[in-house]
Amino acid sequence: MKDLKKNILILPIVTAIFSIIASAFFNNSSIVTKNLGYNDFLNKVNKGTVEKIYSINSPQLKIKLKDGSLYSTENPRSENFKESMLSKNVEVSESIYFSPIEVIPPIIFVISIVTIILLSFKRTSKVSSGNIKSATIDAQDMQNIDFNFTKVAGNEEAKESLNDIVDFLKNPQKYASYGARMPKGIILYGSPGTGKTLLAKAVAGEAGVPFYAVSGSDFVQVYVGVGAGRIRNLFKKAKSHGKAVIFIDEIDAIGKKRSSSTNGGSEEKDQTLNALLTEMSGFKESDGIIVIAATNRLDILDPALLRPGRFDRHIEVSLPDLNARKKILDLHFKNKPKSNIDIETWAKKTAYFSGAKLENFVNEAAILACKENSHSILDLHLDKAFSMVLAGYEKQDTSNIKKDDKIITAYHEAGHALISHLVLPNEKISKITIIPTSKGAGGYTLTIPEDNQHQNKSYLINRIKVLLGGRAAEELIFGSDNITTGAFNDLQRSTELISNMITQYGMGNSLGLLNMNELSKFGITTQNDAFKECKNTIDSIYKEVLTMLQENKEVLQILTNELIEKETLYENTIENLL
Repeated sequence: MKDLKKNILILPIVTAIFSIIASAFFNNSSIVTKNLGYNDFLNKVNKGTVEKIYSINSPQLKIKLKDGSLYSTENPRSENFKESMLSKNVEVSESIYFSPIEVIPPIIFVISIVTIILLSFKRTSKVSSGNIKSATIDAQDMQNIDFNFTKVAGNEEAKESLNDIVDFLKNPQKYASYGARMPKGIILYGSPGTGKTLLAKAVAGEAGVPFYAVSGSDFVQVYVGVGAGRIRNLFKKAKSHGKAVIFIDEIDAIGKKRSSSTNGGSEEKDQTLNALLTEMSGFKESDGIIVIAATNRLDILDPALLRPGRFDRHIEVSLPDLNARKKILDLHFKNKPKSNIDIETWAKKTAYFSGAKLENFVNEAAILACKENSHSILDLHLDKAFSMVLAGYEKQDTSNIKKDDKIITAYHEAGHALISHLVLPNEKISKITIIPTSKGAGGYTLTIPEDNQHQNKSYLINRIKVLLGGRAAEELIFGSDNITTGAFNDLQRSTELISNMITQYGMGNSLGLLNMNELSKFGITTQNDAFKECKNTIDSIYKEVLTMLQENKEVLQILTNELIEKETLYENTIENLL
């Protein structure tokens, strides 16, 4: 039905085309009439059977009899012809005879053209009215939200910062008596999946006020002024309820630093941002409107958005630490059947997991348990889910993998594991496999990193050594001419680490304590020196890795042989072998 309405204009266009073709056809092959001799014509006139004569000024006369039949005859062109016909009660017309079949196509053509014009006008009106309507935003207010801080595990520091806002919304007079004003806006920033949206929703739930959730992309439009109109409409809706929480997710879609560019898209974003800033400056503390925004990139937001009086408070929502991960896992296991699962062990294993990633991990384990019709979620399911979340699904059928490829992958992964064991002994190796995954890995080595807030230079160099361990093992065993593409991702990550150390973290000699990003803002480039240092440093690290593997070649061989035989090794077996 929707497609029919959308393409309704096609029907009159097709009808108009067919009417033109029909008209041309009838003009070229006019209605066939029988030829009648002039004497026979006169006889019929005398008998009174002729009703009407057409085209008396043309060479051929068209004659219509009283029975409806049509004939043509020669025109005598006599001066008293018309008078004599009229005297015998025969109608005489100087116009050309048209049969109904010749008249219909032009009429249909005219009707079709009029219809096309009317439909086009209607569609243009709809587009115009649509542009006006598009200034409204579909932001439904959620009231009586059954969600509070107790349902958000971890993020204790962020929750503490937001408790002030909840108290402001509940008791504005209390703060007014101290001359304190309510923060107009709050920016929640941090890695994806850390719970920024949940915290904003919990604020509204704790305070018992309506919650409006929108995305920054909802305000990004082609037409200049539409985004700004949507901002005004959103704030108007919120103000109609008195106190409310407006949550704008991914605010960087409209809040990026403004540029001097004059293209239409930039102008629209600037107008949208200006409208947001104006609205935030316009409402009073007594209105009880709090704007909470979330972003993964605080550094790219416009300074006018971050100044006091706009988004007054900036709250980091960081990745959960060990205690927070325990609470998050407890929360997600709360309504799930589990058996002898050590939450603390899994909290340690899931270092650097976000809240969303932890939820996905537990959910995948629950799905696996359900598929196997297990009475509860077991450690076995969690192990499989852990590998799936980090590396993807393992291929079920490995019979088509060549023996040579298995051997290369086994040496590669054994190289990673052996170097990790030597340089990062505190990071446990939980799994090594040479079974390819759905994410494109030929195999992988899973290690459990330590929960450190900072990473020193020594640790970063050791991380690079582990990344280069696979490539070094291939070169050591098969020679430099037979290295493979298996280290592609390892080289990407090691390049990123070494370049950040030298150009961003002040851990090199070519730049010293200078930051390449800041230097480039002033047109200062020392890229050649930095590049040379990056290359020399990584070459030196690679030589060290080769030496370490050469010295422990026997252990490398033992680990590789076990991998080829079993395809997957777990923590206890790996510890015994190493």
